[in-house]
Parts: sequence; structure tokens; C-alpha cells
Amino acid sequence: MYGPVATSDSATSRGGLPNDCGDSVVTLDQVPRWIDAEHSLQYDNGDSSFSSSYFPDPLAFKLGTESGGGVSRFPVDHEVNSKIYLWRGNPWNLEVDAVVNSTNEVLDEALSSPGLHAAAGPGLAEECATLGGCRTGMAKVTNAYDLPARKVIHTVGPKYASKYQTAAENALSHCYRSCLELLIDHGLKSIAMGCIYTEAKNYPREPAAHVAIRTVRRFLEKQKDNITAVVFCTTSTTDTEIYKRLLPLYFPRDKQEEEMALSKLPADVGDENGETVIDERKIRIKPLPQKKVSKESKPAKAPVDLPVSDVGSVRRTSSHLDTYLDPAFMSLIKDPDERRMEQWEKTVQAQRGWNFANVLGFGDLGGPPLSAAEEYSLHSRYLSKAKSLNLSEIAEMKIIYRGGVDSEGRPVMVVVGAHFLLRCLDLERFVLYVVKEFELIMQKPYTIVYFHSASSLQMQPDLGWMRRLQQILGRKHQHNLHAIYVLHPTLGLKLTVLALQLLVDNMKVVYVDRLLQLFRYIPREQLTIPDFVFQHDLEVNGGKGLIVDPRTKYVYHRP
Repeated sequence: MYGPVATSDSATSRGGLPNDCGDSVVTLDQVPRWIDAEHSLQYDNGDSSFSSSYFPDPLAFKLGTESGGGVSRFPVDHEVNSKIYLWRGNPWNLEVDAVVNSTNEVLDEALSSPGLHAAAGPGLAEECATLGGCRTGMAKVTNAYDLPARKVIHTVGPKYASKYQTAAENALSHCYRSCLELLIDHGLKSIAMGCIYTEAKNYPREPAAHVAIRTVRRFLEKQKDNITAVVFCTTSTTDTEIYKRLLPLYFPRDKQEEEMALSKLPADVGDENGETVIDERKIRIKPLPQKKVSKESKPAKAPVDLPVSDVGSVRRTSSHLDTYLDPAFMSLIKDPDERRMEQWEKTVQAQRGWNFANVLGFGDLGGPPLSAAEEYSLHSRYLSKAKSLNLSEIAEMKIIYRGGVDSEGRPVMVVVGAHFLLRCLDLERFVLYVVKEFELIMQKPYTIVYFHSASSLQMQPDLGWMRRLQQILGRKHQHNLHAIYVLHPTLGLKLTVLALQLLVDNMKVVYVDRLLQLFRYIPREQLTIPDFVFQHDLEVNGGKGLIVDPRTKYVYHRP
């Protein structure tokens, strides 16, 4: 559908910015970087069509007079500037790692960026239908299909109302930041993003551009080593001129533009992430009020011997904090000694019951079972930590990745056992990556496909570690997991799974010995299968009656 475009003088427009190129593929080498664009961007150029009054900007209700004594909040950074591009045209014409699609909460084709689905082909809409929607301010990733890009990142912009201006600004900022975070999480380096929902959701153009540019600037300041290119794409003259006027404020190319930005920037340029900050809503921690003690206070009473059972309650009420704490709430707190004793008894009981597991090589299965509240707290801690880390090196190992859907429309998660290299894998970071990936699909029923092909020679984690992973994923994972399909199982694996089923309730495992059997449950086109799995299947099953297409990797019965 796409073909390379030839470079010519007619391929650029005013200011060195390329024009729309139809269905031609445009590489980054053909798009001028921001640092190479001409320095002719004026703010008061006499053109009434682009005057500041034409673009009502609620962010700029104050000029940047409070600039901190002439200290620039966005100093010149040539390394960051070298990663910025401004392109006049559709993002999906660019040959980059990812393009951004502005869509709605149900990822509807009709309300997505105009022309993207037509250029990508029907496969994009089919994959979007399996994602379960997307919340405002968040983003999700799909394949790019017929586009020259590798991935499409879908995000949902907010509705704008002046009454809720701050909420809209922060939600829009989170859209851009979520797209950039997903870019890094998937090991990608370059991204093209258009204007995310401006007038389509009543969002003024220029305020939206302020939020977009400053969010990207703040993100690149922290992650400039992981991103090579961010292309701002515009499809109208109005948007192009807005970006040409605002880019020097946040990405100044020299000291002159940096000094000019001091007076042109709005008073509020957000926090370290580019989000708007409201002083009235900041959390303030104040010390507890001191209890006044009069000079004529009565002497302290002599200590009285009390029964042991009453010591804990006396400790809780002896402090002056009882003046400020609710007695009804404090009565719900168990004595610390009692809690420790109960925990110790549970641990001893569990270890007595499962000590033989170490003898069998299953690992340490000790420890009491977790309550629902404890599992939820454990999962939340891991998920919060996973979202704050860059786990791209785990993603590149392709141990776990998303598939399509099974025969009944449930999303599929693929696990490749041979890629699980225990000797060179950080298990803690791997668990964080698993929690992050499974969080996207386990909100509804889903399926796991495990390729055990050629993995019997690899060291595998013990049963104790697998049980711990089940606890971290939580009960929602166990409840919504429809089945685990295991391809090419061995006797040792079946014994391990049998032992795990004694610890995990309602875990359905289906063993399949041939790829053709697996395709009865999950269609072939819904799975990305490594080449060695096909080879192993032929070696194990002798290839009797089977033909593997070397180009498509489809398996056929021999005619």
C-alpha cells in the first residue's frame, strides 16, 4: 500500500516543514529536525489570522512575570532538541516505530483519527475490539498492520469544559505521557503523534498544544536516552502555526529564544511531569497540636499492677494521642503481640504440612495462605512499582507477550518456556513485568498458551516461586483465567502442574501434543509462534501427514 517517496524541493513547505504526502512513506531522514528548522518564528508578525487573541488561551491568563528572577524553566538543551520534529501531514505516513491514534473509550473506528483505519487495514479494528476499551488519559498498543510503523498507540483524550479546566489539562498531559511510557515499555525509540482531541471534544487548540509540548519536554528530560525521535504532526495550517510559535518556548534552540520565552511562557507550566499544580490541593502534613500542661498540674499517679490481658489497652490509652484519636477506631486494632503470635502459629502450621516439598525439589511452599485483603495489598504494591520502572529488557526476551483471541473471543497471553533463561534473568523484575502485562487482560476472562517446546533442558523456577507468583497476581487472575493450554508437555511438567493445582483453586489445564490440536482452541492467525516450536513439533510428532509453509508458518495436512 505504501511506497518510498522521493526527496524533492517541492516536498517541503514554508519553514522547512514537509507537506502531506498522500500514501507515500516518509522516513525521518526526510523530515527536518526542530534544531534545523529556520529561526524565523515570530510571535507578533503582523498576521492577524494568527494573533494571540485569535487563540483564547486559559493557560496564559498571566504572563510569565514570575519567572524566578530571570531563570529559565526550560533552558536550552541541544540533546533534547535533536529529538524533536515538526511534520505537516498524517502521522501514519511516517516510517517510525509507533504512531498515536486519538480515539474514544471503546476504541471505535468511526471516532478514531480520520484515515488511520483505512490506511492500516481491517486487522487494526479487529485487534482493537479485543482490548476491552481504554479509559480517558490512558493508552493501549496494537500492531500497525499495513502502516509503515511497527505499532499503533491508542489514547483517549478528555472532554474540555472551562469549569473543569485543570482536570482536562492533567488528563491530556497523561495521554501524552502514557503514550511515551508505552513506547519505552515495548522497546521502541521513535513516535509520531498528532493533536490529541482538540475541537473534537471542545478542547481549544492552543491550550492543548501548550500541554502537549511541555509534557513531551519534561518526559524527554528524564528519558532522553531511551527515545530518539518525537514527531509532532499537524494536518492544518492553524495547528502548524501554533506549534511553530510555541515550540521555541519549551524547546529553545539558543539563548535568544530562551530569553524570549521568559516573558512569553504562561505563569503555570506544570510540575516535573508537566501537569498543572493547584496550591490549594497540595497535601500538607502538620505536627499534632501539643497538649498544654499547666504549671499546677497534679503529680503523676503511682503505677498500678494490672492483669496481663489489660496491658495492651493501657499502652494504647496512656499517650496524649487519645485526645485526638477516635476510641471506636482504636478498639479495632489488635495488640501487636497478639498479631505476631497468630502470624507465627500460621507459619509453623504451614511449614509442618509442606516440609516434604523441599525433599521432592518443589521448593519452599511454607508460609500461611494470604487473605483477600493481603493479596490485594500485595498485588497493588507490585503493580505500582511495575508502572514506575522501565522493563523493556524483559519485554525484549519475549518470554510473555500478547496474542490475539481464542475461538470464543477471550484474549490470549502467550508464554514461551524456552525463552525463560533462569541463569540470566532477574526474577524480581520479571515478576513486575508479569504483573504489569497481566493487569491489562485479567479484568475479564482470558486464556494462557504455554509453549513447553524444547524447554525441558532449561532450568525452571520451583513450585514455591510459582505459588508466590499466583499470590501476587491475586484472586482476580485465578477467577478470570479460563484455561491454560500447554503445548508439548513432559512428564515432569505434568507432575509440577498437578502439585500446583493442589495449591491453586479452579486451575484448568489442557495438554496438547500437536500444533493442530492447539489450533482447535486458538486459531492459527491469532498466535505469534516462534520458528523453533514448528521445528520441535515436526521432530516430536515425526511430521507425519503435515506440511509447514516456510513463509506463513501455517501447518497443513498432507493431501
